[in-house]
Amino acid sequence: MRDALPNYFLLDTQPEARLTPEVVTEACRQLKRNRAQYLRDMPTEEVITHLSRLAENWQDDLFPFRKMALEAEPTMTGFSRPSLAHGLDRFFARITEDNLHNLIAQELGDSRRLDAPLSTPEERSDNRLAFACGPELIGHIASGNLPCPTMMSMIQGLLVGSAQFIKCAENAGWLPALFAHSLYDTHPKLGACIELAHWPGGKSELESPLFDEADCITATGRDETLASIRKRLDSRRRFIGYGHRVSFAYIQKDMLSRALSRDLAQRMAQDIASWNQLGCLSPHLVYVEQGGSVRPEMFAEMIAEALDSLETTQPRGDISPEESGTIAYKRDFYDVRSAGAGDVRQWKSEEGTHWTVVFEEDPVFTTSCLNRFIHVKPVGDLNEMLRVAEMARGQVSTVGLAAPKNDAEAIVKQLAHWGVTRVCPIGQMQDPPLGWRHDGRPPLGDLVTWTDWEQ
Repeated sequence: MRDALPNYFLLDTQPEARLTPEVVTEACRQLKRNRAQYLRDMPTEEVITHLSRLAENWQDDLFPFRKMALEAEPTMTGFSRPSLAHGLDRFFARITEDNLHNLIAQELGDSRRLDAPLSTPEERSDNRLAFACGPELIGHIASGNLPCPTMMSMIQGLLVGSAQFIKCAENAGWLPALFAHSLYDTHPKLGACIELAHWPGGKSELESPLFDEADCITATGRDETLASIRKRLDSRRRFIGYGHRVSFAYIQKDMLSRALSRDLAQRMAQDIASWNQLGCLSPHLVYVEQGGSVRPEMFAEMIAEALDSLETTQPRGDISPEESGTIAYKRDFYDVRSAGAGDVRQWKSEEGTHWTVVFEEDPVFTTSCLNRFIHVKPVGDLNEMLRVAEMARGQVSTVGLAAPKNDAEAIVKQLAHWGVTRVCPIGQMQDPPLGWRHDGRPPLGDLVTWTDWEQ
């Protein structure tokens, strides 16, 4: 399948072509030359138009690059065809002209501030204007879990007018490479400002030239990896790191009526199933407040029924023997516990390890082994939940919330003070808006440098 793509990027020629520090250095310098010639002075409106049209194409089943993605072996993508189609549709549906304009306006005040000095009313009172510039070259150190963060990084880099070198994770470059090829096919000048390659993590002789040439380095991965990269960067280089994060859901008792619970369980199951629960936005567990018409244990059973139904429309697909072995071990552990005490119940797919729901009275925060393995735990109230989840404090990305409108604002404020950076409705945990502030930080604001012009 990869042989069908032209050799536009270093990734296309690997492993046949051996990467050297000289090759990486020259690739970075060529990217900067291409950026100066094609991208730096391209109007932002034109970039937005190209990106939004490309996103529309990716939602069309006849688009050749989408067809290649969906027809590829699951071993290349990591997902079954229905699950991948669902994920791509939800991702690219966000990349519209309006949303891209709104993202830049949210971050910079006006989308035209990347093209020329402009002023806000507050700046006009000081008789000054301001101009935002993206880095000349961004180096992305991508993680291997999901394709969407890498593709979003590429989109954001193009919006701020930056050339980009993406170091893909092992066995995770296929979908980002397809997106880069589709960009090159649609607009070769934009495609010429992107490079993709792969090498084993920690290979300093290849990372060093990238770190030397790039103005900004972004990295997603383990906290230890980020700390190692930060130590090696020159102080003049900007570093943006996204480390280990977990997510969970909280369902307030007033939402557990018999009329609402089944629909809520179905939406919860979709959050669990999307991207096979592998991203930082994926829920590890569901906290269910006691005292509702539907008991937490009954709600866990509803989630199990919903996951079983989803397996027919969005099957999880095959996973590695090691991952299956971990799930089997966990299932055996909870089977023993459920037989010996009345505080644990487990529901699981009849054949294979496709989905698992564990209900456990012990409310202490528990991480999932993922691939549609979810924990459900009862709590008395929000304060108890925050107390038993203390071990995850500072590492929580998203909380999926189901609560009455009158209570939601107070809950969100308490979660914010506790350190949660995103709260969303159940069913939207894996589908953040384009302007989402990843880990509470501005997606474009972290990239640009401002020049103030006082008149």
